[in-house]
Amino acid sequence: MKILVLNSGSSSVKYKLIDTAGEHVLAEGGVEKIGLPDGFLKFKRPDGSKGTVELGLVDHKGAIEAVLRQLTDPVEGCIGSYGEIQAVGHRVVHGGEKFAKSVVIDEAVKEMIRQCYDIAPLHNPANMTGIEAMEQLLPGVPQVAVFDTAFHQTMPAKSFMYALPYKYYKEDGVRRYGFHGTSHRYVSQRVCEVLGVDIKDVKIITCHVGNGGSITAVEGGRSVDTSMGLTPTEGLMMGTRSGDVDPGALTYLMTRHGLSAADIQRIINKESGIAGVTEISSDMREIEAAVNSGDERARLGLEMYEQRITKYIGAYAAEMGGVDIIVFTGGVGENQTGLRADVCAPLAFMGVELDLEANKARGEEVVISTPASKVKVVVVPTDEELMIARDTAALVG
Repeated sequence: MKILVLNSGSSSVKYKLIDTAGEHVLAEGGVEKIGLPDGFLKFKRPDGSKGTVELGLVDHKGAIEAVLRQLTDPVEGCIGSYGEIQAVGHRVVHGGEKFAKSVVIDEAVKEMIRQCYDIAPLHNPANMTGIEAMEQLLPGVPQVAVFDTAFHQTMPAKSFMYALPYKYYKEDGVRRYGFHGTSHRYVSQRVCEVLGVDIKDVKIITCHVGNGGSITAVEGGRSVDTSMGLTPTEGLMMGTRSGDVDPGALTYLMTRHGLSAADIQRIINKESGIAGVTEISSDMREIEAAVNSGDERARLGLEMYEQRITKYIGAYAAEMGGVDIIVFTGGVGENQTGLRADVCAPLAFMGVELDLEANKARGEEVVISTPASKVKVVVVPTDEELMIARDTAALVG
């Protein structure tokens, strides 16, 4: 079954065309700078080389039209017609408490996604533009919504509730929802396949660490706690997001500097994190280079970034009464070998022992703990698109 997976952002659309029969990626790429005169589509060829198509000013419908043209291009394409696309799977960031699993999209589902606009104003409207554009371009082709938040709907109330007046949960839905759920679900399942264990019998901590980052405690295959909250700003220190911060510090700054709620949203989402502390970059490769050149602020930022990952791993191990497997994934988790070593070093008291030679691997599935380690530490590259394609095939196939 050929399934087109779409991830529609506010100014971009990423895509993969996957043949689920053998789980082969037939094509992948994305449109960037939607709504700007220098918009373009970039794509990867089967041999790994990359190509670019200048698009100019397009909206989301125009961007997806360009994707479909690319897929059917006589020279660069991989399918003969749009009719070969049998279903479309969409990443939808926020499903609130309305969705605990992926669903076939109909008018009722679209309305419930719209009801989550208030808590995901940057993401859900953009996701909806992709859904509606595809309805116009491929009418009658079934579409499926796969929610970032769905995997975390198994958390118990003690994990998802905030210690705020209960009326804000009851009336406004203020609680921890968590994100990166599709990634956490994929890597927790995949690591058990790699190790040959039953997911129902193990306690796993999955570390999705990239420009955005979150950590999830997975017990018996179910998410029981996760670091992101009502929004993706809670939890780890990230590229430009603050992560955990005293809310009193924010109200103090609002009063002292006359900042609005919109100002605070901008600061904690776009001006904080590793970029805010170091004043260098949100790219961990640049931060590591600065550390190696002796920049003390970069060193401080890196130490803060790593310490928070270690802290969450330790907290979730305590919460579950132990841990059998720690998984690193995401752009940073899969590739920054020094960070993995630094994060795991303080966990020696739990029996974590890293194989420094194995830890040199980047971007591949590999066990990086020693045979003597009481906790298996494994790198598993995430594949959210494959997870979306599997869910889509299961629902419409």
